[in-house]
Parts: sequence; structure tokens; C-alpha cells
Amino acid sequence: MLATRNGLNGQTLRKQYKEKISNYRNWEQLEHAQEYMLFPDNFGDDMSLDETCLSNGEVYTILTNKAAHGGKGTLAAMVRGVASDTVSGILTKVPREIRRKIKTVTTDLSSAMMLTVRTVFPKATLVNDRFHVQQLVTDAIDHMRISFRWQVLDEENKAIKEHRAKRKAAHTRAEKDLIGKWKPELMENGETKPQIMARSRHIILMHKSKWNEQQQTRAAILFKMFPKLEVAYNIYLELVDIFNKKSKSAEARLNLARWYNKVEAIGDNEFSKVIETFENHNATIINYFQNRLTNASAESFNAKIKALRTQFRGVGDICFFMYRLATLYS
Repeated sequence: MLATRNGLNGQTLRKQYKEKISNYRNWEQLEHAQEYMLFPDNFGDDMSLDETCLSNGEVYTILTNKAAHGGKGTLAAMVRGVASDTVSGILTKVPREIRRKIKTVTTDLSSAMMLTVRTVFPKATLVNDRFHVQQLVTDAIDHMRISFRWQVLDEENKAIKEHRAKRKAAHTRAEKDLIGKWKPELMENGETKPQIMARSRHIILMHKSKWNEQQQTRAAILFKMFPKLEVAYNIYLELVDIFNKKSKSAEARLNLARWYNKVEAIGDNEFSKVIETFENHNATIINYFQNRLTNASAESFNAKIKALRTQFRGVGDICFFMYRLATLYS
């Protein structure tokens, strides 16, 4: 846009900026930018560890400073890959005294990321992001919905097959007309059962307070068809309420223990995996209730990286992309 406004060739302007106008060629991180970037001055009390994909499946681990609120000073480190040994090997280049000053690090439920935090930041409190924990439950509910959807499709296919068999067995045109053409069962809102199942995905992935009138009607039909799905969804809402309640760690631990009992009562295999995950990461999940820190800032920063990537129409030159990223956010 700047090139067009000034009557310049866009490619020429980009090349001039890269080679002449910017300080790219003298950038101190250029030599290793494709593998990692480190900005020790941006290490703060509360950090977030996340991952992002740049191009062609290239995944990078990103360490960001919550205090910078997505502006200058946000980017503390960016390392190619997600393996704990690789990421830890780069982050430990930062002096130990700086790393020991970090108080908290929030991550998702990735075992590799949690191992990295414990290795690199020995004094920091590890916190599992509450939204990834909630997503674990909604994923289990969606898996249940999908299994019910296949059940509904099987029932409809069986009904169609039986209807065709009846028409084929009819001896006269009058008998065939009496049987009529296949008509699917319509629910109260005018949708078929398979349509209800397919269109309910977004319903169970959001809080019911955000449902519109159409979604409320669809949800009522869905839960009438499959009460077990309603039980599972209500358990998800209880978990959200536990996280929303401003309670201390001890109270939250007790509330979650009661919640576990309800999840176990469902008896679904996917929810058994939810319980196993909660048991394995109980302490780091409970740590959320100390300062109520999440990975929202990291997810927001990830969105900014994707927006910059879109602006570049992809990432052809990773080193120069890293330079632009560092210029804006380091």
C-alpha cells in the first residue's frame, strides 16, 4: 500500500527496506534467527509458554512476558521446535540469575512444555491454562456427540433401507403410492435428527449464556434425544463455574474433587481420560487459583504473529520475518 501510494514498485521497496533502510544485515540475532531468538531483558515475573506454526509445518516455541500486554517487550524468546531438550538448551543460554527471578509460567497441558518450564525456571510456579483444561472437557463432550451422531445416521440409513425394501415388495402402483416416498423425521424446529447432531457442535463448545434463540431450541431437542449429553454438558458448566469463582486453592481443590466424582459417574471412556489428565496435573491446575493467570496473552500474541504472516502472504524468508517480529515486539 505504501509503495502504491508513492508510485513505487512493491518488490523494490521491500528489497530496499530489507537491504538498505532497516538494520537487518547488522542485526545481532541474524546468525541464529532461523533457529532461535533470545531477549533476556524481556524476562519478567509472569511469563507464558506457547507454540505457533510459521509455514510448512515449522513449529516454534514462544516465551512471552505478560506485563508487556502484547506490545514492545512482549517477545522474550522464540525457539524452533517443541522438544523439551531443544527448547531448554536454548533458554538456558540466559543467565541463571535472570531465570530464577521468574515467578510464574503458564502453559497448556503439553508434557514437553511443562518439562521445559521445570528445567529452565526452577523457582517458577507452573500454571496450566484454565481454558486448555476446559477445552479438554468440551473435546470429550464433542466426542460423545459424534458417537451419538453416528448412531443417528445408522438409524436413518436403516430406516431408508427398510422403506426401499417395502416399496420393492409392493406388487402394484397403488401399494407403492400408499407407501409413498421416503420422508425423514422432522423435529420441532424443522430440522432432521442428523441435522440436529451436525449443527450442535458449536452449541456444546460454548457457554449456554451465549446461545441465541435458535441454538436454545436446538439444544433442548438435542438433550431430549440424548440426556447423557446434557449431563455431560452441565458438568462442563460446573467446571467453568469452579474456575470463575474467586476461591482459594484449598477450596478449589475440594470443589474439583466433588466435580471428579460427577465425571466418574458418567462412565464414558473419554471422560475417564479427562480424569486421568486432571489427576496427573492436579497441582499445576490448582496453581491457577493463586493468581488466576492464564495463557490468554500468549494466544493473543500468537494471533498477532498469524496476522503478520498473512500480511507477508506467507513466510518465505524466515530470518527476515523474525527480524520484523523482533522489531515490533522485542
